Parts: sequence; structure tokens; C-alpha cells
Amino acid sequence: MKNLKSAIALIALAVGSVFTSNAQDKMDKKAPKVVSLEQVEGEFTKKNLTLSQGTYVFEIANNNVGHDVGFVLVKKGQDISKPENHIKTAYVTKAVANGKKEKSNPTVLEKGEYVYFCPLNPTATDNTITVN
Repeated sequence: MKNLKSAIALIALAVGSVFTSNAQDKMDKKAPKVVSLEQVEGEFTKKNLTLSQGTYVFEIANNNVGHDVGFVLVKKGQDISKPENHIKTAYVTKAVANGKKEKSNPTVLEKGEYVYFCPLNPTATDNTITVN
């Protein structure tokens, strides 16, 4: 009887760990990927990126610009001066102070091209992300 209880307990543990492992794998696949971008005075250090379709969090670093910086992402071809064209989830959750990093909310990128810039730095408006 003890052997039967032990066998049942081992089977329950094995089955539980399989379900836990599968659940963790599914969560890991859905976790957003982080895109790290750095700003120096007047520009981003990365001008062009190629990414796969998916969900991303943008981490923006302010490398001694001397004042706060931000991040704006727009589908290429849209008027960047119109806030309604900005992908709001890509905004950093707060302005990035000198020497600090801040992140955006998770942002879904579909196939296509996007431009990014900082209106506070200000940077060029032709930095691109190509999503395959």
C-alpha cells in the first residue's frame, strides 16, 4: 500500500511539473522582447533596426544628453507631427532623465516599416524599424 501511495505521488508530481513547464513555456513565448535604444545629444546611436513581428518593449537610455528625452514611434508614411498617428504604447512611461533608462509598455509590431524619433532631444525623424 505504501508503494502504491508513493507511486501515485510520484506520478502526480511528474504530471504537475509537465503542466507547469508547458505553462511557463507559453508565458515565455508571449513575453515581450526588449529593444534597447540609446540617445546621445541630437541622435539615437542605432539608426536602423530589423525585427520580426511580435510584441516589444522599448528601453530608452539617456546617455548624458543634458535634459530629459522621450521616444515616439510612427508607422512609416504617416504624418509624424500628428499625435493621433503615434503608437502610444511605444511612448516611454515617463520622460527619461539624464543618465537614466525608461521603458515603454508592450507594443505589438506588425509587418511593415516604422520611424522613431525623440521630440525632446530632438533627433532625426528618419530612424527606421523594418518588421518582417
